[in-house]
Amino acid sequence: MTTESLYSNRPIGKTGLLVSPLCVGGAPFGDMPEIFTFSAPEATALETIRAAFASPINFLDTAAAYGDGESERRIGKVIKENGGLPSGYVLATKADRCLQTGDFSGEQIKRSIEGSLTRLGLDRLQYVYIHDPEHSTFENIMGAGGPLEVLKNFKDQGVIDHIGISGGPIDMLIRYVETGEFSAVETHNRYTLLNRSAEPLLDIANQLGVAVINAAPYGSGILAKGPDAYARYAYSDAPPLLLERAHSLMKACQAWNVPLAAAALQFSMRDPRVASTVVGMSKPERVAQTLELANYPIPSELWSALDEIEFFTEDPESERFEKHA
Repeated sequence: MTTESLYSNRPIGKTGLLVSPLCVGGAPFGDMPEIFTFSAPEATALETIRAAFASPINFLDTAAAYGDGESERRIGKVIKENGGLPSGYVLATKADRCLQTGDFSGEQIKRSIEGSLTRLGLDRLQYVYIHDPEHSTFENIMGAGGPLEVLKNFKDQGVIDHIGISGGPIDMLIRYVETGEFSAVETHNRYTLLNRSAEPLLDIANQLGVAVINAAPYGSGILAKGPDAYARYAYSDAPPLLLERAHSLMKACQAWNVPLAAAALQFSMRDPRVASTVVGMSKPERVAQTLELANYPIPSELWSALDEIEFFTEDPESERFEKHA
């Protein structure tokens, strides 16, 4: 990965939006220690957002549900400081169910969008995903008066520019992508050095001209910190066989003097089917560190060695994955 290719922006499907191959993940800004096992003080989060806006990365991903809106509130503070988003910047957020009641109705999605506009201090949202539709039904999401219809109404009013789908189960995401209603699909923890269960989604989305946004290339941390320091995958304790394979990946990288995190990040970034790779960042120095990892020279021999290490093709949240692992 060269500096030139890193800074070459890529299209989000047919939207006309061009984004950097790296995207700053805003989930840690929401201060959710129950998920990430660490807290995120506001001052640190604000400094990280400022560093992100000042970097070559032009893409930031957040959600209404991150910290019950705290991620958006903090981003909104920095947007206000700047007098608006930096020129050419793309901010994506997600319309969420009510985390207290589970309500995923069209009315709830309307409230979610209105809340996002207020917290971010914007009168228009460039990109909005329907977030985690696995907590509802396909019929509700796509039906009359449901979340998609509400977002399309906002789009007709000029409040939203583009609509995507973001979630977990791959078969579910494929079903949504095949409707032709979404310009991008965001997957997480399912296309990494350890788990490639999203392969069918990447293929189908690419065939249909739908952009793939790949989040959590480190599997929520194990491929960044290493299996000894962080024995978790997809926000849960990692099963023994997964830890064993993570150690194999780490040893292969050590043999070539390449950080495991660099290989994990570039595995996603070098795939032409992936428009942008979302990396959660909790400290301002992480922005520069991530750029360094994205540009770390990796010999082709290491990629060949990594490809020889067996990976998982089951969804990391499925019972079959646990049994296989």
